[in-house]
Amino acid sequence: MKLALGLGCDRGTPTATVQQALDEALAQIGASVADIAAVASIELKADEAGFAELARRHGWSIHFYPAAELARVAVPNPSETVRKYTGTPSVSEAAALLAAGQASNPAALVVEKHKLRGADGKNATISLARIPQ
Repeated sequence: MKLALGLGCDRGTPTATVQQALDEALAQIGASVADIAAVASIELKADEAGFAELARRHGWSIHFYPAAELARVAVPNPSETVRKYTGTPSVSEAAALLAAGQASNPAALVVEKHKLRGADGKNATISLARIPQ
């Protein structure tokens, strides 16, 4: 199974928190990092050090979508808090669906908005969508 990873986080979330959230999300569906074929987030996070380090560690390039494009994707778990700060009601779910080429198919999400608050109080959010074969 090939997966698209959607990433969201609080500003300054450490790589370890993002990696732990990813490991937990993958474990939920019995998948591994080797199954990840696409990675995406919001343009606002293009300078997020934790994401850059995660991508470097795994050899990924991250595609960053504009908020307006993410906002057009219907997701199962929209958030008004996220909309207030980013301009879109979803970052991780919408980014995963777009990266998977499944923007009009929320059923492609195999992990919806898995959230982890790290030891430092920062949140990372992971969503995984199936990429059609």
